[in-house]
Amino acid sequence: MSTRVPLSDGFVNGDVSFWFRSSGLPPAGVPLDGDLETDVVIVGAGYTGLWTAYYLKKAAPALRVVVLEKEFAGYGASGRNGGWLVGELAGTPERYAKTHGVEAARRFQRVMFEAIDEVVAVAGNEGIDADIVKGGVTTVATNAAQDRRLRGVVSHARRWGWTEDDLRLLEPAEREERLRVSGAVNAAWSPHCARVQPAKLVRGLAEAVRKLGVEIYERTPVTEIAPRTARTPYGTVRAEHVIRATEGFTAGLRQYHRAWLPMNSSMIVTEPLGELWDAIGWEGCELLGDMAHYYMYAQRTADGRIAFGGRGKPYLYGSRLDDRGRTHEWTIEALWDLLTGMFPAARESRVAHAWSGVLGVPRDWCATVHLDPATGIGWAGGYTGHGVTTANLAGRTLRDLILGEDTELTSLPWVGRKVRNWEVEPLRWIGVHTMYDLYRRADARERAGLGRTSVLARLADSITGR
Repeated sequence: MSTRVPLSDGFVNGDVSFWFRSSGLPPAGVPLDGDLETDVVIVGAGYTGLWTAYYLKKAAPALRVVVLEKEFAGYGASGRNGGWLVGELAGTPERYAKTHGVEAARRFQRVMFEAIDEVVAVAGNEGIDADIVKGGVTTVATNAAQDRRLRGVVSHARRWGWTEDDLRLLEPAEREERLRVSGAVNAAWSPHCARVQPAKLVRGLAEAVRKLGVEIYERTPVTEIAPRTARTPYGTVRAEHVIRATEGFTAGLRQYHRAWLPMNSSMIVTEPLGELWDAIGWEGCELLGDMAHYYMYAQRTADGRIAFGGRGKPYLYGSRLDDRGRTHEWTIEALWDLLTGMFPAARESRVAHAWSGVLGVPRDWCATVHLDPATGIGWAGGYTGHGVTTANLAGRTLRDLILGEDTELTSLPWVGRKVRNWEVEPLRWIGVHTMYDLYRRADARERAGLGRTSVLARLADSITGR
């Protein structure tokens, strides 16, 4: 590792994520042992699969629900994300309104806001201590172009029914009082976000569903999903409903190889900052993001660290997946430069852990939830980084679809949404890497003084359909 990044004595690269360090990686679970017949089989023990199992067993305790997981519950994005329980839609309201109308898109947004409180409430009821603090989210702009985009985001939100109570620009004095980001020229704040410790939430949820009688078979990779069937090397599970809850790992199933693109995101976490917090603030524990194209996201952890994430190596050729979260040196250096640029006081700290994970990106960047009555196959995902909250809404929606109930949730505009596949290789590799290169160049031009959004960023958006 370059000496440009100070590393703690116990520095870890990969090993899934920092979030598991307090509890340690869970012991290997029991794999499937032979064929099985059940009512519902769920493929994937992350947030989507576990929330679906939770709400199904709560609504219909007599149902037999089985979850199959390739590694262990929480191994994927559910145990590696930035800990943002945020209420933003995955995708733009315009795209949902195009198929279902403006009011349906606005209703979808309100239900997403409510889902934050639903997660907080269930965690409380189930005794899941996931370091949850609903402090909202602050988004900063650090140059003139970012400031114009930030103001545009607020104006756009107003057109879609967000009030001053949902999102507002901060006066300079309040911005500095909340958290002091070096070079910030403007900031906006929304109450619709909560900090969570991702691994604590997913492991607590796994324990809750086990107590409800859900069977979770770990170390059991699913090799094929077919009508009312999930096949594994250790046996075949037949069920009335088969739910694909694999999100960023969906490309590992050959039949869905081009459905969602597995895009990498990376994080680092500092040592506890101690007295350095006096120079930073951040006492409200709100989440932090920015308006760069090559964006960042961060939280103040319960034990006083900064967990800081952003785009890592964007995409591996052929939709290949990661090696237990190991992160490239240049990515760690880039994240450290961003972190210390925003918080110069943190230069006196060191990096304790670095890791990466994949998130699922559909071709139109909009999430979907679906159940096909003819085959019994259902799915949810394509959250584009908003999965901590969206997965909860997906679980409740899949519950209603599986039980055949016509509810407010089953009428939301993401239900049954049809999205075309990503292009074949090498086109998708070229497209994604071109997008990232253009975003980097656009950010550099804007930092150099360009007072508006660079045309390079607009070109990147058009290439990838954002």
